[in-house]
Amino acid sequence: MHVNKGLYRKDEIIIRVLAQNGEKVLVMDCIRFTMPIWEEQMKYRDYFSCDIKELYIAQGLVAEDIDAVNAERRRIMYQRYSVIAGILPFIEDISRRGELIEISSERYNLSQKTLRSYLCHYLAFNEISALLPKKQKLPVELTEKEKHMRWALNKFFYNGKKNSLKSAYKQMIKAKYCNEDGMLVEEYPTFYQFRYFYRKTKNMQNYYISRGGLSDYQRNKRPLLGDGVQSYAPAPGVAMVDGTVCDIYLVNEAGQLIGRPILLAIVDAYSYMCYGYTLAWEGGIYAVRTLIMNVLKDKAEICAKNGIIIEKEVWPNKGYLPGVIMADQGSEYVGETFSQLSELGVTIENLPAYRPELKGVVEKFFDLIQSKYKPILKGKGVIEPDFRSRGAHDYRKDACLTLDDFNKIILRCIFHYNAEWLIEGFPMTEDMIQEGIKPYASQLFKWGNTLSGVNLIKNIHVEEALLCLLPRTMGRFTREGLKVNSLRYYCDGYTERYLKGGEVTVAYSDDVSVCWLYEKGQYTRFSLIESRFVGMDIKRVQELKESQKTIIQKERTANLQSDIELVRHIEAIASLKSTGNKASIKDIRENRIREQKHTHIDFAREEGLYDEY
Repeated sequence: MHVNKGLYRKDEIIIRVLAQNGEKVLVMDCIRFTMPIWEEQMKYRDYFSCDIKELYIAQGLVAEDIDAVNAERRRIMYQRYSVIAGILPFIEDISRRGELIEISSERYNLSQKTLRSYLCHYLAFNEISALLPKKQKLPVELTEKEKHMRWALNKFFYNGKKNSLKSAYKQMIKAKYCNEDGMLVEEYPTFYQFRYFYRKTKNMQNYYISRGGLSDYQRNKRPLLGDGVQSYAPAPGVAMVDGTVCDIYLVNEAGQLIGRPILLAIVDAYSYMCYGYTLAWEGGIYAVRTLIMNVLKDKAEICAKNGIIIEKEVWPNKGYLPGVIMADQGSEYVGETFSQLSELGVTIENLPAYRPELKGVVEKFFDLIQSKYKPILKGKGVIEPDFRSRGAHDYRKDACLTLDDFNKIILRCIFHYNAEWLIEGFPMTEDMIQEGIKPYASQLFKWGNTLSGVNLIKNIHVEEALLCLLPRTMGRFTREGLKVNSLRYYCDGYTERYLKGGEVTVAYSDDVSVCWLYEKGQYTRFSLIESRFVGMDIKRVQELKESQKTIIQKERTANLQSDIELVRHIEAIASLKSTGNKASIKDIRENRIREQKHTHIDFAREEGLYDEY
């Protein structure tokens, strides 16, 4: 029998003849998907021709219409064909074919076994549809026992109570496999079957969220897939701000325990340089305001006041702010006061909650700073990881440093961070290496300022930034002055505004002595009219007003009683006189003069001043 190209079958074997050369044919096994080899034609004289449908049936497959296939499977199909397209013209040359498979394996990062599989499937069916990925299998219907297991896991295991797997299993047995008398039925799943089902169906994301909560998952368990910060900060000017409670207890000058201070810092995302910091007992917008003031001030002068002499290049950011500040969802960063920095040209970007990796630069800053002082200050108020554990040492008793002492330590640590911390992972460019730039934050910041895309807002005065960060409220012009927070203020030149009235925006500070009218980007100072409140803060003024209200409220009953007594006395006096006779209206002037003489008293005579004469 003469064998031509095509499919041939004998019993359960199906082959495809791909080529013919004299008495030899290139044959592949279409059932086992073996690579084509040259064999004698006489070997297949007992085979008979067959149809492609028989091959599909033998393989348990169904031919698919490419036009009806979804886009994703079609994309994979053509991608697989592209991988083997360069090998197909050399399918008859076994040696060359092997070389091309090896080359393609390296080029496309696929194993040679995978490439041979693609080739065999395509050659066996002689259709590109043979390269379609398999359809996803439909989920298998759960058995009755498996449904009970799933119910028990959802109800007793995947919840905030964090029950053990054994406890959830017992709850399932009690609820589903006990009779009315509470006795076990004959057939019930074993704990090992329950555990196997749990492991087979376990979803780690569902496990963490259901047992620990979404917040804990976002903070501590979620995959950290963020790219390097240089992707969105190619030059200085993008900064990250955050705060932390320091791991140390401090005392005041009298040795009394105060607590743990709050450290806020703003760090450049490109160079890792710390723009500024604040260390205080008070957080919130007050700490943010202090932080911005620190950023704008001359750091060499700040360090000199604390006995530290530095070069200005180590902390070179006097008088300017980063153009972009990234902050988390802390209350001090999402309020209107912090957003007022936009009036200086700063763009505020609030990051999603529980995404610490998006501000990893400032998080790393806190870790490095605390890792520097904690080993040295052990036994002086520094807390250890076990400070919340039962029976742990009370680190509060070790406190001996004041806030001023600790501030000097933090300054030293930041100086070391900016000038001497080696940033080994910084992606240095060829130009930086040629220029001899060393991977220290201060040098990287200085180099970065020569790049295009630097986003720094310069020539900002401290007073301008301070006014911008003051809290604001609505005031109203009245005839009694500008009323703000229930207090009255005045300024010359606003007579018409007092008469016309109207609401305006006003910035105010802790001291109520002054406030600032904010209009058209300008601040106008107003002074307090009620002098008794000068030098006080708003809280103290409110306390005094509340005390006055309390006194008035308490005296209202007595005041009403006195009014009633007054009415009674007046009525008693008036009742003694009759209103029956009408008064004469003649000679009123003469009558008045006569009565004046009658009622006139010489007080000097009454007091005996004339007796000496």
